[in-house]
Amino acid sequence: MPVRAVFGANWGDEGKGKITDHLALDAKYVARFQGGKNAGRTVINDYGKFQLHLLPSGVFYPHVTKSLEARFAVNLSILFQELDDPIERGVPHPRLAVSDRAQLVLPLHTMLDRLENDCLGDRSFGSTRVGIAPFYADKALKIGVQVHELFHADFLEARIVRSLETKQTLLEHLHGSEPVHPEAVFAEMSPLVSRLEPFVCDVDEMLANALSTKIHILPEGQLGALRDPDQGIYPFPMSSSPFAGFGAVGAGSPPYGIRGIVAVTKAYSSCVGAGPFVTASGASKRTSSERAAAMPENTGPPPAVPDGLAGSMPWPPDTVAACRAPLRWHLRA
Repeated sequence: MPVRAVFGANWGDEGKGKITDHLALDAKYVARFQGGKNAGRTVINDYGKFQLHLLPSGVFYPHVTKSLEARFAVNLSILFQELDDPIERGVPHPRLAVSDRAQLVLPLHTMLDRLENDCLGDRSFGSTRVGIAPFYADKALKIGVQVHELFHADFLEARIVRSLETKQTLLEHLHGSEPVHPEAVFAEMSPLVSRLEPFVCDVDEMLANALSTKIHILPEGQLGALRDPDQGIYPFPMSSSPFAGFGAVGAGSPPYGIRGIVAVTKAYSSCVGAGPFVTASGASKRTSSERAAAMPENTGPPPAVPDGLAGSMPWPPDTVAACRAPLRWHLRA
């Protein structure tokens, strides 16, 4: 099967990393098609136990090219930390391709994410505070920085200045924070550019060529269907869609390019972050997760898990039913 996509069928932390890592044995390409550091995957193999956030789960196979697609949120400092850790532990140097159209999570995005969530207090939407929501906001406002712009210093500096224009007002007057100087942002990013350059390519063209020759491609999503910003538990979703269909969008391939979908679920339900959940029990949270070795890597405290009929339902039943509907629709499609 040329293209088989993997996505989560619940709220995230279903064990997608383990499934993708297994399926990657038969793949030539593994492609992350959305999200960023706001979720993690745990992979255990002969090299040890690894926690991945940006790198695709097939990173441990030398025959697999790992790609970060155009819809991906690239945090350069985190990316290189993840690259260095496996190499230091004996993993062969990964074959990595980063789309020249992917956009960058700037240090400013992380700062704003933390300040905004501190401001919200108990009204927070469950952010992981790693800059994802401000990043996607900038992308929608068309003031984000694409990877290819890193290699044109004058243009990059102008883009950073444009990105800071409205944020300075928020930092000073809403959050009472010191302004951020464009020169400081530029200086922090500059040392990472030369290291990134060998990995940058036209990922769309690379995967299109692979698709035309029926080479096995494995798009990998993060979190789960019920965190989709349109069909999920709004206002507690992620900022990009985890549905398998968006694997085609991220790779620049036609919709019919994806010929198979693997929806990963668990024998029990769990929910990380904030938002509605059918029922939860504090006593069973940690025990169930530890037994399954599925503790969340980047989404906060131990997940809530159902406890039969004994739990409480914090949201009205019609809300919970509405949150389940998108998954039934997606699987039928």
